[in-house]
Formats: sequence, C-alpha cells, structure tokens
Amino acid sequence: MPSDVVPLPTAIKILIAGGFGAGKTTLVGAVSEIRPLRTEETITEESVGIDDLSGVERKETTTVAMDFGRITINPELVLYLFGTPGQDRFWFVWDELALGAVGAVVLADTRRLPGCFPSIDYFERRGTPFIVAVNCFDGADRHDPDEVRAALDLDQGVPVVLCDARARESSKEVLITLVEHVVNSTPAYA
Repeated sequence: MPSDVVPLPTAIKILIAGGFGAGKTTLVGAVSEIRPLRTEETITEESVGIDDLSGVERKETTTVAMDFGRITINPELVLYLFGTPGQDRFWFVWDELALGAVGAVVLADTRRLPGCFPSIDYFERRGTPFIVAVNCFDGADRHDPDEVRAALDLDQGVPVVLCDARARESSKEVLITLVEHVVNSTPAYA
C-alpha cells in the first residue's frame, strides 16, 4: 500500500438495549465523542396505558428509532454505538439495528427488571454476545450482580456489572467489559 494512503478504520458496531427508561440514551451520550444523534420525541397522551411510567414518572421523552454515538479508540479502531428503542411498538427496527453488531449491552433498571427480559431473549435467540449492565439509579435498591443474574436466569458466562449510565468512566467500563466478553466468547476472535 502506498505510504500516502490512509487505511480505513475497523468499525465495531455495539447495541445498547434494555427496557423503557433504563438509561440507554444517557449511556450513549455519556461516552460518545460526537454529539449523539438522538431520535427522541415527547411522551404524549397517546402513550397513556401503553408505556409503563412507574419508576420513571418524570420521563418526558422517549427514543423512537435509535441513538447513535461514536468512540475512536485509535486511527484503526472505531466503536459505533446504537441505542435501541425500549418499547415493544418500536421493535420493528431492531433487526436492522442488529445487523453487523458484534455484541450488545442490556441496560437493566432493578426497579423495573422485567423490562430487560425482551432484550435478553432477543440476543439469546440471535446468538449475539451480550452483557447486562445494572444502571444504579439514585434511590434504587442496590443488588449484588449475582442476585441480578439469578433474577434474570442468566448463564454464568454472561457478565453482569454495576454502572452509572450518566458517568463517562462507568459507561466506558461497561463497553470494555462487553468487548472483552465478545473476544473471549467468540471463536472468530479467540
């Protein structure tokens, strides 16, 4: 290759999934080096009786398609983060978002733990490596990762970590854990 040609970076696609109000948009925004693309809309009267706002009563917006962020590790390696919508009615975009993803973070809110079951089921069915990151909300009870693993009936090989999706360093640790899990659990990378 001529010395004046800059090689294209390797792109790694990661999904950030979880239930409605779990903090997906917040996590993408906390770590992205660019201003994240957000497809948030105001929660309207039409969502009454459809979206369960228990535990997130002050939530005013919701993601309707995706969030997008980027992290450049070095000139040869770039992470692309795609936050998925959390409500069932927007699941039709998941198959498109999941194409080419090497792994996923399932963000869990222990106040509303059943909200992450559909994400876990989705990635298990697809065979997509994933981890569970428990977003430690202010005022929420703290749970040991093994308690969360048991409550979610996860295999021992699925990492469960605690995080604060608002904090850049905490969110970076979540992504590092995911990448290490993908490398260690995927024969193509081992």
